[in-house]
Amino acid sequence: MIFISLNELPRKCRSYGQYIERIENGLIKDLKDAYPKAGIHEDDAVWDAFSAVYHSYDSKRFIFILDEWDFIFHRDFVTQKDREEYIDFLSNLLKGKAYVSLAYMTGILPIAKYSSGSELNMFLEYTMVSEELYGEYFGFTEAEVDELYERFLLNQKNPRVTREGLRLWYDGYHIRQGERVYNPRSVVAALTNNNLGNYWTSSGPYDEIFYYIEQNTAQVREDLVKMISDIPVEANVCEYAASSMDLTTRDEILSVMVVYGFLSFEKGCVRIPNKELMDRFRDMLMKYWNLHIIQKFRC
Repeated sequence: MIFISLNELPRKCRSYGQYIERIENGLIKDLKDAYPKAGIHEDDAVWDAFSAVYHSYDSKRFIFILDEWDFIFHRDFVTQKDREEYIDFLSNLLKGKAYVSLAYMTGILPIAKYSSGSELNMFLEYTMVSEELYGEYFGFTEAEVDELYERFLLNQKNPRVTREGLRLWYDGYHIRQGERVYNPRSVVAALTNNNLGNYWTSSGPYDEIFYYIEQNTAQVREDLVKMISDIPVEANVCEYAASSMDLTTRDEILSVMVVYGFLSFEKGCVRIPNKELMDRFRDMLMKYWNLHIIQKFRC
């Protein structure tokens, strides 16, 4: 099994070349150490090294687990050419290779939009909006939170977290099947700390999204003010429209907020899913827009 955390940078990383060189050198070193009979050289391409292992060790095959595959796209030093080279790297490593038994990649943004041709068309993509299969694994279900809360009560002498509090703060996301799910990280943090609080962290470029909101028409801002008042807003959510930060329309902006977990989408409407996100939205609205504009929309 090959596991790579693609969200790790080398020390003082200033270029895509430094980033990918660290990954390639690490893989070559590990393969040389584990499979000495393959005759791997330090200057071999990574895919050639894996092929050498495959042919030297009785058709040895690997399972690849690549975590946060899209991390590098959010780095300031990465150019469009770098993005294309990165896609080529993944394609050369994984596509049509006899040594690949399975490749599993996690990330926020869709592969299809970054792959301009057929480079990575061998993947099936699963999201909480578009596919029912595996939907329950995108968050904690009601039953799972019930079980965790029972354990919490057994082990916590002075519980200050209520079951209803967990629902109010961290519930509200919807999977394709219609079931509601909780933010798993926040539930675990609240029960661990015995405290209901804001543990949500952005999955994407938080400030950039609000930059596009600020530059867009007043309609988007009005939508957000409605949602702060717990009013759902109709939207045409397209996950693939959210694959870049070049956002120009209302639906694109709302779509990217669904993809990053800012909003929940159900039955053609978007809304702020819970108190945790509601507090973050209020803070950001106050940061980017002055109070009298918000009050004007509320009226």
